[in-house]
Amino acid sequence: MSDCDTCNYFVYDEEYEEWFCSAQMDEDDLARMMQSEGRKSAGRCPYWVNGDEYAVVRHQAF
Repeated sequence: MSDCDTCNYFVYDEEYEEWFCSAQMDEDDLARMMQSEGRKSAGRCPYWVNGDEYAVVRHQAF
């Protein structure tokens, strides 16, 4: 889960002064992700969404 820093769901909560994942997942989903973290077959988080709003237009050079 190292891609969290670039995820659109990774948001900062000013009240608690910490970052958290705002994706809608239940305890079972989280447990599966945590268990698969150490395996070779562990892929990217299924809830990951690119938070870089310039990624779509970056290829358009002036």
